[in-house]
Amino acid sequence: MIVRFYTIISYFFIFSILSACNTSKKSDVSEATEVVVDTPEKEEIIYSNHDLSDIKERGKLIALTAYSSTSYFVYKGETMGYEYELLKRLADDLDLELHVKVKTNSDSLRIALQKGEGDIIAYGLAITKERQKLVDFTSSLMNIKQVLVQRKPENWRHLPKHKIDKAVIRNVIELRDKEVHVREGTPYQLRLENLEDETGEDINIVLENKNISTEELIHRVAEGKINYTVADENIAKVNNTYYPQLDIETEISFPQRIAWATRKQSPLLRDKVSHWLDSMKNTTDFYVIYNKYFKNTRAQHKRFDSKYFSTIEHRGLLSKYDDLIKEQAKPLGWDWRLLASLVYQESKFNPKAKSWVGAVGLMQLMPATAKQYGANNPRDPRQNVRAGTKYLKWLEGFWDGIEDPNERIKFVLASYNAGQGHVLDAQRLAKKFNHDPNVWNGNVEKYMLLKSHKKYYRDEVVKFGYARGKEPVNYVQSILDRYERYKELLDANQ
Repeated sequence: MIVRFYTIISYFFIFSILSACNTSKKSDVSEATEVVVDTPEKEEIIYSNHDLSDIKERGKLIALTAYSSTSYFVYKGETMGYEYELLKRLADDLDLELHVKVKTNSDSLRIALQKGEGDIIAYGLAITKERQKLVDFTSSLMNIKQVLVQRKPENWRHLPKHKIDKAVIRNVIELRDKEVHVREGTPYQLRLENLEDETGEDINIVLENKNISTEELIHRVAEGKINYTVADENIAKVNNTYYPQLDIETEISFPQRIAWATRKQSPLLRDKVSHWLDSMKNTTDFYVIYNKYFKNTRAQHKRFDSKYFSTIEHRGLLSKYDDLIKEQAKPLGWDWRLLASLVYQESKFNPKAKSWVGAVGLMQLMPATAKQYGANNPRDPRQNVRAGTKYLKWLEGFWDGIEDPNERIKFVLASYNAGQGHVLDAQRLAKKFNHDPNVWNGNVEKYMLLKSHKKYYRDEVVKFGYARGKEPVNYVQSILDRYERYKELLDANQ
């Protein structure tokens, strides 16, 4: 559709009004939680000695976790997981924003915690004496045992249980000379070494790379690539729903406590989280969350089998509109995963989504905007995404004075949410108060937040008045953070 040109002042005014209308409907679909996936390009802010009072002052709880099919994963574009849901409730209780950084294994989690990259490890760690020397543990979340993961005989479906028992290892003494694959430096390795001492028999312990997850090793057993591994009972049970050919009944340890961890320098945070967990464990909500990820095997199986399920080991789709989003991202010049993150933020991939002010479709277009960019039926996914990306393309041109493409994207996203008029105001305020008007984080972003304060929205350089600045700031951050998650889990050409 050919865009009709008005005078430049009228043009700015009309688009700002339309985009400002979009701002008012974002609260229906945007995430309250900000999630930051660890990436080497990002400059880390170190809070090595911060305890609860410093975290409260900062206003953010920075949690460290790892991908798994129970703790943290993406399903239909949405972040889910046992630890993640508990973290959201903890952050709400502390009245803090939640930031999550994703690491690859327990060692990298511990190192990141000690470096001060995060405040808490929210991942199921077994409490061991060795780990207690390095970190403080919260109240335990659960008690679990370690189990041997092995395959049942090929015709197991037609065998009575006693014959299956004879075909697999039921006594740890039978592990003599058997190859058992476990990650290096884990409690699994320690337990097998202790078993060698206890039984007086040698076990062929094959140490795998620290970046290989327990679930990947379970997957290898299921496929017959290796014969044995060791896993925590709860993880083994969840994976057993996907791989019924596995046997997980042979226990090799006494019960162990599983908990989260904090730095030694954060005793007040540890005590607060422990108190919260103890209280939480007395609520129905806690058991609803636990059952959702560890007991509801039907739902777990549905997620695992879904083409929209993604962890490090399982690369799925985001939505049934992935091909459409890829197609429309090309003329825009964006990574499709970035555009997908925006679409999720707007509608959670629901083409029938409609806000209370009338914005509709996958990209939540206002009727006038949809019509101007060629979407006669904005509820049609193809028309909606095509019109939305045309509008984004126009915004890219509007901000072409910002040379850094990564910075320009932030201005485009903020404008899509709040209207470029409000972003221009924040840019003018940044320049007036000696901040860089072409840099978002800590500069224009700061004054976008301040546009909700009378002193700033009544400043003489401000043309568009009051703005709920927190909405576009969170909008930009949420989309970019989700984009980082999508990049980790989905190939650019997938």
